[in-house]
Amino acid sequence: MSQTATYHTTVNWQGAHWGHLIMGNGPEMDFSAPPDAQGHAGVFTPEDAFVAAANTCMMMMFIWATERFKLDLISYECRAEGIKLIELDRTEIFTQLHFWPQIKIAAGAEDRSVVESRTRRALQAAQKYSLVANSVKARIIIEPTVEITG
Repeated sequence: MSQTATYHTTVNWQGAHWGHLIMGNGPEMDFSAPPDAQGHAGVFTPEDAFVAAANTCMMMMFIWATERFKLDLISYECRAEGIKLIELDRTEIFTQLHFWPQIKIAAGAEDRSVVESRTRRALQAAQKYSLVANSVKARIIIEPTVEITG
């Protein structure tokens, strides 16, 4: 039987192009539109939040997958980029999310090629089970760098 979970946030207008975000899990922060949309530089934006949500969810699901695939994760770092299309009528949509994870796994006594194959399957599982990746229209592209150490 299916289950549901509910998540919430609250935003408050702080004047001009400023807002304050309160997340249901506790953190709070100020935000603005990006500078190209009459916002401010150097501050959290909804566009940052969208890309960050996808990137953090993919990482958490990859960690889950490495545990299930019995991989010895040494490090994980991922740069992500969202490509936004701005139409003539100024409507906008993210058309692509691109991830460049750098993954380091210890092979131990196992064959490195077997461990690398399992690592790539774990990355596929992370994408398959990522709530955020499954919830967006944007095309997902993942170009990993996988290093297997002895």
